[in-house]
Amino acid sequence: MGCDGGTIPKRHELVKGPKKVEKVDKDAELVALWNYCALSQEILRRPIVACELGRLYNKDAVIEFLLDKSSEKALAKAASHIKNIKNVTELRLSDNPAWEGDKGNTKGDKHDDLQRARFICPVVGLEMNGRHRFCFLRCCGCVFSERALKEIRAEVCHTCGAAFQEDDVIVLNGTKEDVDTLRSRMEERRLRARLGKKTKKAKAAESVSHPAASEESAGPSGMNTGKPEASSLDSREKKVGPVPRSTANGSSSGKAGKPPCGATKRSIAHSEESEAYKSLFTTHSSAKRSKEESAHWVTHTSYCF
Repeated sequence: MGCDGGTIPKRHELVKGPKKVEKVDKDAELVALWNYCALSQEILRRPIVACELGRLYNKDAVIEFLLDKSSEKALAKAASHIKNIKNVTELRLSDNPAWEGDKGNTKGDKHDDLQRARFICPVVGLEMNGRHRFCFLRCCGCVFSERALKEIRAEVCHTCGAAFQEDDVIVLNGTKEDVDTLRSRMEERRLRARLGKKTKKAKAAESVSHPAASEESAGPSGMNTGKPEASSLDSREKKVGPVPRSTANGSSSGKAGKPPCGATKRSIAHSEESEAYKSLFTTHSSAKRSKEESAHWVTHTSYCF
């Protein structure tokens, strides 16, 4: 039955009290947040992206999640707000020159300093290990410490010079209050984007409908009044008169049409033109010569009548 052989039990061994709440190691929690992907639980490696709530992911893990959403519910919950690749921003991180990683740990007996981070703030030089608050700009993806943004107040990015607003600053791995404020901003931003799309569609539909209505209104008026070009053509056709069938057939077949039988040839000699103009034609008296004056055909003269 136990307790024999002179064993004296103590009170905490016999009486069961309330279970102690297990405390999470802070250092381990910070390492998990800042060194591992929130979706795949793998070590962060470039390219690294961040969502609108400030969580860190591997870009390939996010792409795999978007392509195949039939993953575990616990992991999918961390990225349920990511609908497409535009909801994440690729981060531009500055490497820490003092971080060696696994270069010197060839034998596996080297102590890993968890306080040493892979990335630092490019302005102040603070390490991104969770001890200091860091944030990134959604417009360009540059990462800074919150201290750098407070000490050097500017409306442009300290690294690339891109202009940003207060709404573009997103805290990385913030507290619950920070996540709540970022979530409300995200919802407002997405709502504005939806409304903007709807207004664009409405404007496009109006621009398509207005030209059709104008064409319909201009149609009957054009039929009644007629175009000026068409009226001028009609008047010219009336002046010229009807074209005979022989000319129409000749023009359609590509051959020159012959003049009608009753039409008389116009003589240049009886016209009212000047004598200089009449002398250009062979029917003029100056162009006519007698047989004595004209040369033989062997000479190839141009005066051949």
